[in-house]
Amino acid sequence: MYAFVHCRVVDYMTRDPRTVTPETRLGDAQAIFQEHRFNGMPVVDDSGALLGMLTKMDVLSAFTLETGSIIPPYAEIMDYKVATVMSRDVVSVPADAYMTRVLQRLVNLGVKSFPVIDNRAVVGMIAREDVLRALRETTR
Repeated sequence: MYAFVHCRVVDYMTRDPRTVTPETRLGDAQAIFQEHRFNGMPVVDDSGALLGMLTKMDVLSAFTLETGSIIPPYAEIMDYKVATVMSRDVVSVPADAYMTRVLQRLVNLGVKSFPVIDNRAVVGMIAREDVLRALRETTR
């Protein structure tokens, strides 16, 4: 376990993750989720700066209706923009953060992954699987 204490995010993150913009259609984002089996993707502006996250749960939220609402067709909902459902209050981590800090934040917040940023730009993603891999590799 001692070696894990020295591990940093940059050594275990997925580099150059798939991202979407606020203008991306939900149908296009859903296709990315399905193709790559992601649970979430960073939402970025044209310069790559983090604006939010889109998760599968956010996409599902587009289908929730208030009492008395008329259900729009599936295709209409899939035409909505990511900006309508994305999470804007996002926890991110810097690339030089220690994995112990990431582990603690994952557990405390109950999330699956964090975007990794450098100077506001998304440079990677760090997920539970990455933390487990670091633990496994450092205890051999």
